[in-house]
Amino acid sequence: MNIDLNCDLGEGAGHDDRLMPLITSANIACGGHAGDVESMRAAVLLAIRHGVAIGAHPGFPDRANFGRREQAIDPLDAAKMVAGQIAALRDVAVACGARIRHVKPHGALYNQAVREAALAEAIAAAVWDADPALVLVGLAGSQLLVAGRVRGLRVASEVFADRTYQRDGSLTPRTHDDALITDEGAAIRQVLMIIGKGRVRATDGTDVAVSVDSVCIHGDGPHPVEFARRLRMELGAAGIEVRAL
Repeated sequence: MNIDLNCDLGEGAGHDDRLMPLITSANIACGGHAGDVESMRAAVLLAIRHGVAIGAHPGFPDRANFGRREQAIDPLDAAKMVAGQIAALRDVAVACGARIRHVKPHGALYNQAVREAALAEAIAAAVWDADPALVLVGLAGSQLLVAGRVRGLRVASEVFADRTYQRDGSLTPRTHDDALITDEGAAIRQVLMIIGKGRVRATDGTDVAVSVDSVCIHGDGPHPVEFARRLRMELGAAGIEVRAL
C-alpha cells in the first residue's frame, strides 16, 4: 500500500521548512486567501529541495476570513479566479525550474465544490485549460471529483486526518464543536482505518465507505510538525509507503 501526504503551505504559518521534509505534496497558496510572489517562491524552492510535488491551492480572495467564508460566485468568475491563481504559481514555479503537478482548492471554495456541481465543473474546466496533465485533488466522493473525471482530468480522492465526518461522507462543518479531532492518536487511527479498510467512522457511529489517494495534514493545526512526524512513523510501521501522487 502507498499514500500521498499533502499539506497546505505558503500561508504564513512559519513552519513550512519543518513540514516540507515530512510530506510528499505541497498545496501552495497562490494569492487568493493567502500568499504572494515571495511566499510562493520560498515554498516552491523548499519543495524542490525536498523532492515534494508542487500544487496550486487557489481560494477565495477573502483574507480577513482566510478564504473560509462561503460566498455566492458565478461559475465563469470562479473559473477565471482559479485560472489566475494557477497561472500565478505556475509562473513562479517555471522561474525556479519546476512545474505544478496538482491543484487543490482551499477552504470555502473546496467545500462548496464538494456539493455544487456548477462550481465544481468551472474549477475542473479551469484546471484542464491550465494543463490537462494536472491532478485535481478533492474530497472523496465529491462533485469536484465527478467534474474532474468528466472533464478528463486525473483526480485524487482526499481524506483528512484531523477532521470528523458525517454519515454522507461530508466533513463536519467547522462551526460544529466536534469538527476537529484534537487527539493525535485518534487522528492516526482514523487515517489507518481509512487506508486499511476503506472506511471512516462518522460522528453518529456509522462506518462510511471512502476511497483515498491522499491524506491532508493541516499546516495550521496546533502541532502540525510533530503530528506529521508521528503519522509518517505509524504509516511506516503499518507497511504503508508514503509517496507523491
